[in-house]
Amino acid sequence: MMEYGFPKCLRCQTGVLVPLSDYGKEGSEIRYKAWVCTNPECGFNLRIDNGEISIGKEIGRSFK
Repeated sequence: MMEYGFPKCLRCQTGVLVPLSDYGKEGSEIRYKAWVCTNPECGFNLRIDNGEISIGKEIGRSFK
């Protein structure tokens, strides 16, 4: 079942995957750069960096 139209996390079966957007180097919007599980204990994530897909890369806090 999907909550709020977002897919359920297949890793933990508890959270849902929500999209995150970012801005590029020149200020252009990058929609859905990452999908992250809402369950903090799970931590599953899927990202696109420089055209490459990363799955499960450890999430850290940004201090920018």
